[in-house]
Amino acid sequence: MSALALGTPAFAGPAAAATTICNRYCDGRDPALAGGDRQPVATTLYGRRFAMHVDDTSAMAWATVDDGQPGDEVWLDRSFDGGRTWADGSRLGDTAIPSGAGGWRTSMFNVDDWNARGVGALRACGKAGDRPEIVCTAWARSTWNAWDLRTAAATALMMRYDRGTGLFGGTGWWTSANALTSIIDNIRRSGMHSYEYAVAQTYDRNVGARLGQFRNEFLDDTGWWGLAWIAAYDLTGDSRYLDTARADADHMYAYWDTRCGGGVYWKTDRAGKNAIENSLYIQLNAELSVRLGGNATYRQRAQAGWDWFRGTGMLNSGDLVNDGIDMNSCRNNGDVTWTYNQGVLINALVQLNRLTGDASTLATARRIADAMVHSSYLSPGGILREPNESDSCTGDGASFKGAAIRGLGVLNTAVGGAYDDYLRRQADSNVAHNRDALDAYGSHWAGPMVPTAHGCQHSVLDLLNAVP
Repeated sequence: MSALALGTPAFAGPAAAATTICNRYCDGRDPALAGGDRQPVATTLYGRRFAMHVDDTSAMAWATVDDGQPGDEVWLDRSFDGGRTWADGSRLGDTAIPSGAGGWRTSMFNVDDWNARGVGALRACGKAGDRPEIVCTAWARSTWNAWDLRTAAATALMMRYDRGTGLFGGTGWWTSANALTSIIDNIRRSGMHSYEYAVAQTYDRNVGARLGQFRNEFLDDTGWWGLAWIAAYDLTGDSRYLDTARADADHMYAYWDTRCGGGVYWKTDRAGKNAIENSLYIQLNAELSVRLGGNATYRQRAQAGWDWFRGTGMLNSGDLVNDGIDMNSCRNNGDVTWTYNQGVLINALVQLNRLTGDASTLATARRIADAMVHSSYLSPGGILREPNESDSCTGDGASFKGAAIRGLGVLNTAVGGAYDDYLRRQADSNVAHNRDALDAYGSHWAGPMVPTAHGCQHSVLDLLNAVP
């Protein structure tokens, strides 16, 4: 018997262990009042069907059990971190099929906690009355702040935002700079300002950390944060973000010297010079100069950075960027052509072109982009793949493709959509092969889906932000 065919059951209210949340309506609302009924996820156990129902108009959900027997239980779990944890013992709306019925339903519960900025997900759970095993559906949510692929991916990323630390993944440092940049880009692309609070919260909670002003011993980390704060300045107009970006650029410049003819060190120990921090250095200085009316100091640093970079041979004969230089020969070390080394230099050269009008920088950016999208190593089968790509979304490498595709998207805009087809192909593949019910994405853009984390999630958000 269908649970929805039971009329208006005397369903249980919120479980005692759960904190009642009130958004548009409070937890415990009667499903008969729902303005819609979408069933994103369901599962079975011993012939019973357990399903989650979502009313997207109120951003609430309820659970049902069908094809059951009296005594079968059904309830909801609610999580505010993408399903990694949920309130122990809460069993929202826990109820059982009454005598004479074959199905039942819980009351309705809010997916999110708008007052506490909790970005939530729910799942339906249940058990047969005469057996101990419990079954739960996958986690899912309403379309509130998730009305299309871009906003849904941004909302899934915000499930990874730690409101206590102001960082993504709890303590992720430079990867949080990338994740925040993708959220800012999404706000500008989608017009959804629901998560703009994360900009100031991240800044306020971390501006005094490490060396202060988002500086630390890794110069590439400093560059990522400097670019994040330029994006924040563009979004908000708050000058403190631009001041911090300047402090970050100046910190990087303090580790530029004449060894090997120039270049910024990767770390304050001055042991090596790599492509990534120098590409970030060019981009950060070029963007600062543009926003400061063509400031000569930052302009000169950006130009000097590129002059040095192209003289090292790190941009190889195949138009791909290797990882760094050999400090003995001061030439290309032949190391891995990571995806982010391609995308960040592309982005840097586009910004340098905007600053100087030098057509050669844009032409070079196009050669790198063409090499990346046609590489059987970096784009096997036409889908971007990181060298030595992991089945895990932990670690630094999970963020690399996001930076790569962000740079390609900036170039695509600058050259009138030359890479539209490639970008759409990446998005279509992710949606078809690398997405779960929460619009979370794993590391493999060609599939299969593997467990996600904020690095993989912001990378696909960067992609969706870039797709025409």
